[in-house]
Amino acid sequence: MRATTIHAPFDLRVEDVPDAVIKDSTDVVVRVLRACVCGSDLWAYRGESARQPGQRIGHEFLGIVEEAGADVTGFATGDLVVAPFVWSDGTCDYCAEGLHTSCPRGGFWGSVGSDGGQGEAVRVPFADGTLVKLPADAASDDHLLTALLALSDVLGTGHHAALGAGVRKGSTVAVVGDGAVGLCGVLAAKRLGADRIIALGRHTARTDIARAFGATDVVAERGDAAEAAVRELTGGQGAHAVIEAVGTEQSMRTAVAITRDGGSIGYVGVPHGSGTGVDLSVMFDRNIALRGGVAPVRAYIPELLPDVLDGTIDPSPVFDLTVGLDGVPGGYRAMDERTALKVLVKP
Repeated sequence: MRATTIHAPFDLRVEDVPDAVIKDSTDVVVRVLRACVCGSDLWAYRGESARQPGQRIGHEFLGIVEEAGADVTGFATGDLVVAPFVWSDGTCDYCAEGLHTSCPRGGFWGSVGSDGGQGEAVRVPFADGTLVKLPADAASDDHLLTALLALSDVLGTGHHAALGAGVRKGSTVAVVGDGAVGLCGVLAAKRLGADRIIALGRHTARTDIARAFGATDVVAERGDAAEAAVRELTGGQGAHAVIEAVGTEQSMRTAVAITRDGGSIGYVGVPHGSGTGVDLSVMFDRNIALRGGVAPVRAYIPELLPDVLDGTIDPSPVFDLTVGLDGVPGGYRAMDERTALKVLVKP
C-alpha cells in the first residue's frame, strides 16, 4: 500500500510500504476514506519533535473495516468507523474513567512500528476499545464524511478545552488561537451555552469561521494589546472561561492575563518552543484554575456524534484545502506557510 512517511525536517514522501495486516486477534484493518493534517503534525515537519527516517505520520482518519481479527466483537467487514487519535484497549481503569489517552496499552498513530492515518490503510489495535461505528449511509455523503472526520481529533479537543475552561450556560468565553482546534473550541463553547465568545485571531478567513461558529467578538491584537482589548470588552474583568489552543509561552501568558478572577483556563495547545509560560503567583492571587492536556476524544465521540449527524454542529468548514494522497507533502507546506487552515486528505 502507499502511505506518507517523514524522513527529515520538511522531507515528506508518499511511498510504497508494507500492507496493513492483522497481527493480533483484536485488530482490524481500516481502508482510509478520509484523513487530514493536524497542526501538531507540523512540529515533526519542522523538526521540532523527533521522528525516525521513514516513520509514518498522521493521526486523524475514518474509513471502512476491510478485515477483522477473530476476537473482535463490535465490528465487521464493511463497517464505516472513525478512529480517535490514539488507540486504547477500552478495558483498563483509565479507559473506564474516560481517560483513554492514558491507557497503558494505548498508543498514537504514526508512532514507531504503527501505521499512520495519512495512508491507504491502517492496522487498528484493540479495535473494540478504539473505534466508533458510524451510520453506513454516511459513506456516500461527502459533506457529512468531512464533518465526521473532525471527531477524530479537533472537535473533541475543542470540546475538552471548553470543559477544562468550565464553559457553562451564560458564561463569557475567550479563545486564544485561530487554528482548527481553537475554532472547534468556539463551536464547543457555543454548544455548551456560552453567552459571549471572544475569538482572538488576526486572519480574516479564520475569524470569519469563528463568527460562523458562534463568536460574538473578534480581537486581532496580541500580547498586552490583546489583554487590553478583551478587558475593554468585558468591563475590565476578563472572561470566565479561556481556551488556550496554541501552546506557546506567549499564548499561555495571554490566556492568564485575560481570565477573570475566579475563572478557568482550558489548555489543549501542544506545548512547544517555550518554558512554562505560567506565573503561579498570579494564578494563585486571582484564583485562576488551569485544566486540560491531551484530549481523550474517544470518551467524547459518543456525545458529539449525534449533533454532527443531525447538523446541530458542523465542523467541516475548518477543512479549507483538499488533496489526494500524492498531495500530502504540498498540504503540509500550505499549512506551514499558513495558506491553508487544515488539509483534508482523500486517499
